[in-house]
Amino acid sequence: MREKMAFIGAGSMAESILTGILNSGFLPKEQIYVTNKSDKERLTFLKKQYAVQNIDNKEKAVDGANIIVIAVKPYDLEAAVASIRDHLTADQLLISVAAGVSTDTISQLIGKAMPVIRAMPNTSSAAGQSATAVTRGEFATDEHLQTAMDLFNTIGTATEVDEADMHTVTAISGSGPAYVYYLVEAMESAAVEAGLDQDTAHNLITQTIVGAGEMLKTSGLNPNKLRENITSPGGTTQAGLEMLSSHNFQEAVVTCVERARERSIELGKKL
Repeated sequence: MREKMAFIGAGSMAESILTGILNSGFLPKEQIYVTNKSDKERLTFLKKQYAVQNIDNKEKAVDGANIIVIAVKPYDLEAAVASIRDHLTADQLLISVAAGVSTDTISQLIGKAMPVIRAMPNTSSAAGQSATAVTRGEFATDEHLQTAMDLFNTIGTATEVDEADMHTVTAISGSGPAYVYYLVEAMESAAVEAGLDQDTAHNLITQTIVGAGEMLKTSGLNPNKLRENITSPGGTTQAGLEMLSSHNFQEAVVTCVERARERSIELGKKL
């Protein structure tokens, strides 16, 4: 199932997945087709940047495609499916990365027994470091699921989850990189205000984030223990953490995730 892939949608998420696929060699650029609603300039950019096939005829884009990736915003999903519905067949696999929209809803929009996989990658896929959650719809077999897992493992790690958990996944790993970038923005601003030049601050903080992530991944220790290992009584880390606590840092993060999850649910209900 790796002969032809069609992307319906050409935004940042599609580009991130596309970049990861090409970097991993999962599929050659000649066999990847990209189309969108109306932005021809965007299609031209992707063709020039990645040498993929851009096409404004959605019928031709999906015709003969083994995998069709719907990479649009939730509120554009219905129109996107409608534009290709008459050209979809039961032997194709449709993968949706639209936040909040269930596989049942997608199947209803398709109107036929077609395998559907719902996935929630993040933009770190462009660097081959996405944390992607995958769940299957009613007509998707183990083989379809494995195809999706193989695809998303090329751009990071893929984990199968129950569909009921996908709203939480969206709030954590889907939106999570933005939370980290927001933290980095604040750290960089503080560093520059304290006298470091921008490039030095950026490089030090970037490596700090990368190193902390690697420790979480490889040390076998939970984040609480890793934090305690750094925090000496009366030291600088403790002083900083006390300030975060005084500003309800953990509570802010919890409510951030809760609100993102609620929004995912709201977006799904709109369809």
